[in-house]
Amino acid sequence: MYFALLDFYDAIMDFMNRGGPVLWIIGALLLVKWSLIFERVWYLHSTHAKRVKQTLATWAGRSDTRSWRAQQIRHLMISEVSLDLKSSLPMIESLVVVCPLLGLMGTVTGMIEVFYVMAFTGGGDAKSMAGGVSKATIPTMAGMVGALSGIFATNWLKHRVDRDLELLEDHMS
Repeated sequence: MYFALLDFYDAIMDFMNRGGPVLWIIGALLLVKWSLIFERVWYLHSTHAKRVKQTLATWAGRSDTRSWRAQQIRHLMISEVSLDLKSSLPMIESLVVVCPLLGLMGTVTGMIEVFYVMAFTGGGDAKSMAGGVSKATIPTMAGMVGALSGIFATNWLKHRVDRDLELLEDHMS
């Protein structure tokens, strides 16, 4: 078991080193992005359910639910729940957008290394250029995978938030 974990760690470190320093930045960005996504999922399954129950109980305990003032209070209560639900979504969406841009930056830095090797060796040493090509393609791939997975997670979160807010509005009418 220990040796399998050690081999896994060595493979990850080899991959990260072949991708260059931009891949480390993409890795850190993905760690932050997925931490925010998992925090939102945790919030939806734990704190949000309690918050909705509390809001519905407060609304049900009101004697006046039909007047203009009561409707404004209802709107305020729904808005507060909405703000709590959507608090991290803009940051997650921004990180999703930055992923392919960092991948592109990795492509550029890798190609600069390829051109440097070509200028230094005269362009005939394909083996020397392979490291630069690796540093050009691996960050691109990592940025695209990070963006695509983030798009799916963000769309799921947005759909879930919209659905929960509609249900809250329906229960409070």
